[in-house]
Amino acid sequence: MVKRDIVHIDEEKCNGCGQCIPNCAEGAIQIIDGKARIVNDAYCDGLGACLGHCPQDAITIMEREAPEFDEEAVHEHLEAVKTRETLACGCPASQVQELKGSPAGRGRAEAPAQSALRHWPIQLNLVPVNAPFFKDADLLLMADCAAVAYPALHQRLLNERSVVMGCPKFDDVNHYVEKLTEMLKNNDVRSLTVAHMEVPCCSALNVVAKRALEASGKMIPTQRLIVSVEGDIKRA
Repeated sequence: MVKRDIVHIDEEKCNGCGQCIPNCAEGAIQIIDGKARIVNDAYCDGLGACLGHCPQDAITIMEREAPEFDEEAVHEHLEAVKTRETLACGCPASQVQELKGSPAGRGRAEAPAQSALRHWPIQLNLVPVNAPFFKDADLLLMADCAAVAYPALHQRLLNERSVVMGCPKFDDVNHYVEKLTEMLKNNDVRSLTVAHMEVPCCSALNVVAKRALEASGKMIPTQRLIVSVEGDIKRA
């Protein structure tokens, strides 16, 4: 044990939003029981890359007794995270639930409505940054799962919008930021809507949008929508 700088998370202030997690390259922070926590002091380098990304100001650097930073242990930890079963990761997004659905929707198939999708591809990793459908577009940045959970997707969200989709939990968040930054820089995007699931890890998509907007230097009207696993939607 040595006395060194290390991240401190105030559990009273933390609301479990998860916006700090993508900014910890060592994977030292996880959401456990609805709060961000350091899973192992040896994984935290104390440099504070996660500072400034907490909307509740719950993260600070403090000096205290702790194990030395162990780079080899961090590498093993990150490899284990990649291969671990999703249900073992402790993330609220992996909680198994059975959804009842509306009584009117059970036992019968509705006639499909006309698709409001205006272009292809839609995956953020695949779509070209200079695609013509981004010019003068109202852009929707959407989490993959939200498209399945929200029943009025085509009528209320896709209508008259260009869309890009991704998963901030399993994809490279920094690559998302770089890609979206170039999209915003190179196209006259009129507005940006971010739609993600209510689970903490999915809220990192909002962090992607915020960092991309800052890097692009653009002032673009933005709204954030949160979709529940029951299919309800609300503005953040």
